[in-house]
Amino acid sequence: MAKVRGAIVVDVEKCKGCGVCVPACPQEVISLAKEVNGKGYHYAYMNKPEDCIGCANCAIVCPDGVISVYKVKLDN
Repeated sequence: MAKVRGAIVVDVEKCKGCGVCVPACPQEVISLAKEVNGKGYHYAYMNKPEDCIGCANCAIVCPDGVISVYKVKLDN
């Protein structure tokens, strides 16, 4: 059986850095960036992408819907 890892894509320019997604992640994968987007917000990003399980909790709680979650099949 193929191993599957999760991955998220954050629309950086639309993220307002509210941080709701950070505690929603059971794997502690998401953090807020030190850099800011064009609107001056610290945006969410994957700080530990290898730990993402693709549960989609972050996308569910995001009030602006700027997080997309994917499942990636790993080749062994």
